[in-house]
Amino acid sequence: MVDIINELSGASEEVQRLRTARPQAQDNAQLSFSALLEPEDPGTFSYVERYAIAAFTAAINHAPAATFYFDLLSDEASEPLVAAVRAAARRGASTGPYQDADFLVFGENAAGEAQDSEGALGKRLSAACEWAHLLSFHPKNASPQAIGHLDATGWSATDIVSLSQLVSFLAFQLRVAHGLSVLSGQASTVLEARRATGEIQPDWEATENTLQPDGVIPDHFVNHSLGWLPWVAPLPKEDFTPAHMDALIKPERIDSEYFRVLARDPAALQARTLTDLDIFYNTEGGLSRADRELAATVVSRFNGCVYCASVHQTRCVKEGGEREIVDRLLAEGVTADLGSGEWDLIRRAALALTSSPISFDAALCAELRDSGFDDQSIVDIIYASSFFNWANRLMLTLGQANVPERYR
Repeated sequence: MVDIINELSGASEEVQRLRTARPQAQDNAQLSFSALLEPEDPGTFSYVERYAIAAFTAAINHAPAATFYFDLLSDEASEPLVAAVRAAARRGASTGPYQDADFLVFGENAAGEAQDSEGALGKRLSAACEWAHLLSFHPKNASPQAIGHLDATGWSATDIVSLSQLVSFLAFQLRVAHGLSVLSGQASTVLEARRATGEIQPDWEATENTLQPDGVIPDHFVNHSLGWLPWVAPLPKEDFTPAHMDALIKPERIDSEYFRVLARDPAALQARTLTDLDIFYNTEGGLSRADRELAATVVSRFNGCVYCASVHQTRCVKEGGEREIVDRLLAEGVTADLGSGEWDLIRRAALALTSSPISFDAALCAELRDSGFDDQSIVDIIYASSFFNWANRLMLTLGQANVPERYR
């Protein structure tokens, strides 16, 4: 079977060998592609829609993989639809993550006038492109109203989960492919891209199918545990099949609303979880656990995911990171002094991999090598940073962090 990440990255034989040190991560990244782009039964989320969203997402992120995904789309879709997706991607290309409160609605211009989107794309695919744009550039602005917008245009709860997994997986795949390309010595150019314009509060509304939990959303990054409340209805426990239970990996996760939401697409959940476990818990060589957790925390802080940052700052400290320095990162943000040249390099690499267009380049790779990071460790930085661009987008857009009673 062709490994899509190796193909997209043009990874050298040596870098491909390094990937085999994390075999579950490699195999399950490929299985994630299969589950989300080419499932045996696509259900009501058609292959054409999946390819269209993949092509759109890759293109708005300025990724070379857009060519690959547009080729897949062209094999299945009409020429007018392919042209409409290309036009939408040209309008939607931007930079991110957004660090302000401006909410840009893709598909509308600064005057709030619709630019498409109900033409060749249709209401349903247009809404999915708006969702992909939101997840790509400012996932922290997600809301129950954004979920309601999808529901109102024909996206079921299960479709919304699969759509969100697809866009979030692509955030991982595109970054890994870019990082491995740089590590392999491929020429890399940091693009000068424009920020899409427009500051519009959308008129989206929550629907009767949208959950609007009564919780307390944290107003700052914290160094204690948080809860999480869904906007999409979790799969009821009584609807779990053996396949759903297998997807949880740990059966006790059936009590987690987050995992029951993701279990609506069990194949995607299982592959994602196994990718996660290998990236962070396979300690055969490479980067230390504390350093991997630092990368996860930096990415979460940059993307605005308070929940993920709360979990992984704790793990970073548990694995040997200094409490004072991690607290400084939470309080001051991603420009904080992290106390060492090595942690500063991990921070810079994580930020370069998180930004869009991706700015991880040969010079930064050389700095890592010169500072004593071997190539296996650099692969781990690429993996850990890229994976939290996947994790953050699911946590931020399918529900909200909640402050437990004891911390209010």
